[in-house]
Amino acid sequence: MAYSYSCADCEGMETCPGKVIAETEAEVWKLVELHAKIAHDEDANAWDEDTRKYIKTLIFGSSF
Repeated sequence: MAYSYSCADCEGMETCPGKVIAETEAEVWKLVELHAKIAHDEDANAWDEDTRKYIKTLIFGSSF
């Protein structure tokens, strides 16, 4: 199974083309955090629990 995240699915980021796909959900999280820093100048360490819960709803598992 692979996991994916599309930044455009996140409220307020509809125009962002950033997408990640990885083998594990943990890998996707690392890539989402890196994308947030590079593309949006956000520090993932500053995300509160509600933000992390919301982002988790945007990570999908699928078999390709």
